[in-house]
Amino acid sequence: MDSDSIEQKSDATQSPVENTETGFTSPAHPVVVSASRATDIPRWYADWFINRLNKGFVIWTNPFNRKQQQVFFDETRAIIFWSKDPQNLIQYLPEIDAKGIGYYFQFTLNDYENERLEPHVAPLNKRIATFRELSNKIGKEKVVWRYDPLILSEDLTVDKLLEKIKTIGEQIQHHTSKLVISFVDINEYQRKISPRLRGLRSDYREVRPEEATAIADGLKLLQDEWGISIATCAEKSQIGVDLLNYNITRNRCIDDDLLARLFPQDKKLMNYLQRDRVDRNQQKLSGDLESLSAPVRTKGNPLKDPGQRKECGCIKSKDIGQYNTCLHLCVYCYANTSDKTVKSRYERYIKSGKNNPEIIPGPEQRE
Repeated sequence: MDSDSIEQKSDATQSPVENTETGFTSPAHPVVVSASRATDIPRWYADWFINRLNKGFVIWTNPFNRKQQQVFFDETRAIIFWSKDPQNLIQYLPEIDAKGIGYYFQFTLNDYENERLEPHVAPLNKRIATFRELSNKIGKEKVVWRYDPLILSEDLTVDKLLEKIKTIGEQIQHHTSKLVISFVDINEYQRKISPRLRGLRSDYREVRPEEATAIADGLKLLQDEWGISIATCAEKSQIGVDLLNYNITRNRCIDDDLLARLFPQDKKLMNYLQRDRVDRNQQKLSGDLESLSAPVRTKGNPLKDPGQRKECGCIKSKDIGQYNTCLHLCVYCYANTSDKTVKSRYERYIKSGKNNPEIIPGPEQRE
């Protein structure tokens, strides 16, 4: 697709009249949308997402002060999808392509079936098949594999965890370019997740420094075998191991480098990413073919998202998800606090016709 066609807006993404009535904060017109760190939109809310993309906006509720904000898609050039099972969204990807909006997936593919840590995800073999299908459709660079989080117990040892990663990786190594890992943070989210973990077994715990070293050693061997990059997500120094020594880098899950490689012809996106495009005609004339690549990043990370943790490398985006809405009900997840609330809200979503501006309609959203 050429740059002119990329810059054209479809009628479906034209902004409706902005609602400035009391109760709404200033509207957002994000260039980059995150869908979503807070819930699995591709799995549970794919119909809602495509309906609202066609309508041109959603209403997002701030989880801290409960204020609402209209989020318009008229300036959106890229969407990052987060999912454990995006099968339901695959059918809608041609519609997103038709709007000229770029996207890639953060696809979490764990094996915690025996541990019952992810009680409502699809069977592992089906998720692997979906991963491969998605990669074949859109390209492996657009499907980032996440094994997240890494958690241990007396039975779930370092060796067993590495074996789980290896077993999955052997089936998808040619369908992705990157593996992203993180270590579980039980202490940080103790009030939310410790009771749920203890409900399964009492010895689930965080990874110790010597175990992080063993994991890094094992991952380095797999990295050399598979030829993919490995990175960590917002990992703290408390683990006591410098993973850079194992060629495990610090990731940007909302990644300006990846966006620039995937969509270099999108001038509006490149402008947002503060990338200086080189004169390709001049390069060709001078024979400088080596630099005919994605626009280069300015120094540092001027686009770092101030709303994320200090350790997070993500650039600024607008997340449109809501907490307490993900029906996977993963035991280790901090995004849900009440299984009962999640189930009640999903029932409201089903009854709403899947086209409400809010992902969950009505007063229950303000619980």
